[in-house]
Amino acid sequence: MTVYFMDGQFVEKKHVAISIDDRGYYFGDGVYEVIKVYDGELFTSKEHIARLFESAAKIKLVIPYTEAQLLDIAQQLVISNSISVGHVYMQVTRGVSPRIHQFPDPAVSPMVTAYALSSARPVEVMENGVKVKSVVDFRWLRCDIKSLNLLANVMAKQEAVEAGCKEAVFVRDGFVTEGASTNMFGVKNGILYTHPANNLILNGITRQVVLRLSRELGIAVVEEPFTLEAAFAMDELFMTSTTLEVMPIIQLDDKTIGSGRPGEVTVQLQKAFTLQIPTVVAGS
Repeated sequence: MTVYFMDGQFVEKKHVAISIDDRGYYFGDGVYEVIKVYDGELFTSKEHIARLFESAAKIKLVIPYTEAQLLDIAQQLVISNSISVGHVYMQVTRGVSPRIHQFPDPAVSPMVTAYALSSARPVEVMENGVKVKSVVDFRWLRCDIKSLNLLANVMAKQEAVEAGCKEAVFVRDGFVTEGASTNMFGVKNGILYTHPANNLILNGITRQVVLRLSRELGIAVVEEPFTLEAAFAMDELFMTSTTLEVMPIIQLDDKTIGSGRPGEVTVQLQKAFTLQIPTVVAGS
């Protein structure tokens, strides 16, 4: 039996029903988070929930729970669904209301839904690396909001998949911003480069962990945009996300990156990241 959380209750999946008038369905009017689970424990959950509230505030959406309550809901879903390694998905929409573009007046109750699923770590893929494809970044200018408006990301990801690639790399005005569902990093002469956390990217939680680990390891970090041409010339490229962790990139478009194998700094950060997660999983 799969247990979901919906509108204040824990219910079986078969009883989950979303209204056609939910503003998330009509407009993507809502925000979401994905929290990784290792060995039955939520990883960086406080950071994820805090970002959920930050995203909600940016679209003037008031979440009807405290951060502590949402953390408890996430943990209950992990326990109820017997998740060892996997993730919790949680989203908040502005609620159910007849279709009008402006906010409902009077306001309606926001809709909170969540579930937990098992999903293995991509260990083998992380050991070998992946191919990615550059695409034009034609998204809106508030990419810092983790909103449900992901059509541009979906189209970019599909373009990459059709080209036999794992991820799409967004390029805006010649500069690499981020991936369709990841943050991008380059390494040149031992220095780590990544786009600054402004309105053009989502400040990924795994991104934040990697930057902290880099500084702890003495790896120089430069948070500034780099061009697509600079990306081709990097010694190493990798991407990060909740589900992909630290994922090496061995080819960008038709260009092999470095030696075509995961680079030294990337592997170093993979090992450091693995040490952050529960021992039972890290050793698997």
